[in-house]
Amino acid sequence: MTAQSSRTAGSVSTGSVTLVGGGPGTAELLTIAAVTALQQADVVLFDRLAPNDDLASLAPKATLIDVGKRAGSHPVSQTGIEDLMVEHALSGQRVVRLKGGDPYVFGRGSEEVLACHRNGIAVTVISGVTSAIAVPAAAGIPLTHRGISHAFTVISGHAPLTDNELEGLTLLGSTIVVLMGVGTLPTFSQGLLRHGMPAAMPVAIIERGFSATQRTTVSTLSTVLADAAAAGVRSPAVLVVGEVVRLAFSGDSAAEDLVARAAEFAVSD
Repeated sequence: MTAQSSRTAGSVSTGSVTLVGGGPGTAELLTIAAVTALQQADVVLFDRLAPNDDLASLAPKATLIDVGKRAGSHPVSQTGIEDLMVEHALSGQRVVRLKGGDPYVFGRGSEEVLACHRNGIAVTVISGVTSAIAVPAAAGIPLTHRGISHAFTVISGHAPLTDNELEGLTLLGSTIVVLMGVGTLPTFSQGLLRHGMPAAMPVAIIERGFSATQRTTVSTLSTVLADAAAAGVRSPAVLVVGEVVRLAFSGDSAAEDLVARAAEFAVSD
């Protein structure tokens, strides 16, 4: 039966879909709205990076379906995920699509919303705490600091950046956060160097944020490839490039020195 014929049959009222941002992987960072949606769910389609260790308790009435993708392994395609959402919603169920981070930050949430719209399904998006901010914070790294960095840029590391993008990041001079960037670290780091970013620019790689095995590897742009290889860095990880990395490890003395050397960026009170 097609989606259209299912809607017009009239035997079952159409359900709903709620896209829930699960944050960086710990249930402690779920919002109240996220917890409420899970408690009311009939079906939960969840990612591997979403907080799923205690999902049976968070969604006690729901059928739980693992649709998580791993590097090189997509047991359920994106189209398949959207089809499952639509199928269960059209059967009258309250569907929660639980995603890691925020649905609209490299989460393909907009594609899933459009799939619902195409099938006449009511859809709600509940924002989540993005790992781009939360994971550096868990490692003690602020993304901005007065007089050091007044902006940050979040990019996806899924695919290599173009020369124009690399040049733009270098010229911008802000903190750079890379999600899913371990695989493209060689082209990324060498590209920034090629476009003039200082070789001594600090780089932090935070693996498995908010887990019991969270680990931070601190390096510089010129040595990060060797240091990452020596440490055996693996995904999932968040990369931070910028002077703010120093603040987590040298504290006030680093801040005072950096502010003195970057006074032109100071923001007046």
